[in-house]
Amino acid sequence: MKFRHFAAASAVSVLALSSAATAQTQIDWWHAMGGELGEKTEALATAFNASQSDYVVVPSYRGSYTETMTGAIAAFRAGEQPNIVQVFEVGTGTMMAAQGAIVPVYELMASTGADFDPTAFLPAVVGYYTDPNGNMLSMPFNSSTPILYYNKDVFEAAGLDPEQPPRTWAEVEEFSRQIMSSGAAPCGFTTGWVSWAQLENFSAWHNQPIGTLSNGFGGLETELTVNGPVQVRHWENLARWQAEGVFRYGGPGGGNDAPPAFYAQQCAIYMNSSASRAGVLNNATEFEVGFGMLPYYDDVEGAPQNSIIGGATLWVLAGGTPEEEAGVAAFFNFLSSPDVQAQWHQDTGYLPITQAAYELSEAQGYYAANPGADVSINQMNMNPPTDNSRGLRFGNYVQIRTVIDEEFERLLSGAVDAQGALDAVVERGNALIRDFEDANG
Repeated sequence: MKFRHFAAASAVSVLALSSAATAQTQIDWWHAMGGELGEKTEALATAFNASQSDYVVVPSYRGSYTETMTGAIAAFRAGEQPNIVQVFEVGTGTMMAAQGAIVPVYELMASTGADFDPTAFLPAVVGYYTDPNGNMLSMPFNSSTPILYYNKDVFEAAGLDPEQPPRTWAEVEEFSRQIMSSGAAPCGFTTGWVSWAQLENFSAWHNQPIGTLSNGFGGLETELTVNGPVQVRHWENLARWQAEGVFRYGGPGGGNDAPPAFYAQQCAIYMNSSASRAGVLNNATEFEVGFGMLPYYDDVEGAPQNSIIGGATLWVLAGGTPEEEAGVAAFFNFLSSPDVQAQWHQDTGYLPITQAAYELSEAQGYYAANPGADVSINQMNMNPPTDNSRGLRFGNYVQIRTVIDEEFERLLSGAVDAQGALDAVVERGNALIRDFEDANG
């Protein structure tokens, strides 16, 4: 609530500035970044507005990712849409299907004559948001990938090497049991985002298909395939580890109970977004935090492959004037400039979206001074993406993630085994994909 007041005050002050400088073209930007990230997001708009006098970007916090995307779609239907809306990665299929409602970024940059080089962006980031011909559809903004955090103090107390995170799932289990038996902590590990970290990224990291047609990149008529033997094995282990106290479930969605369990030193290992880095360091004040890549099963051929991104991009909604579209293009170039992007990456833990921003951060000594800050980048770039690890693009995937959570909880309750849970994810998820096709065919 406090942030909402801040955002409202900021918007009022910017609107006042816009009224005073009538020559400026106003650009409305709806975003889903609350709290500290919201303040940093609004600071970007303030910096852009101060850098030139032709445009004024007015940011507006619109709630969660789902609320922001849903609200923007409703606003477009009412003819009251913003120029820019932030949409999370699983909303990509929905936005692509909204023909006539969006202006693809590559078209916007070309029509406005903006100096724009799509090859400057990291392939693992931009590949998620391109069409089959490689054209960029939306502007990468806050891209992240799940990594592993661990409590170095607990590791040392348990007789483990505090400088060595677990590399494999066998080591996660071994280290967890040693931590618990030593009394250093009552729980081995927890995780945020079971759907994202322990199914989607798990599959990509092990080079296992999430769905047919290159995980949906090849067209609408796709089907989920997350009920394969590797995924079933992992969910079987998670259920067993939960029953034995090795793993502690953090809840559906983002897993709100997982971070407190790590901060309170109840669980020694925690898997969540690389963008959680700032929050982890701010909250884990009683112990030293270590960083590692996601664990993998070392007997699975092709693992580790590369992880896939989360976060969001900025979509341009149709209906803007030529002046507004030129302002959006100028703002996008500002956001992707090396200085701005490097600072955003360093302040938030989100991935640098361009090679230049990564190289600048390295030259500034950021990674040397902040060990582990490059784990997410190295993990994303472990290998060139395959059809199994480029990402995913399915219609109605927001609803499918809810299905994944529901079936995982059924698994933990003993109502179904891992094969049954993942079979149900596939069956129910495919029905949702068919519904999306019927609505957008």
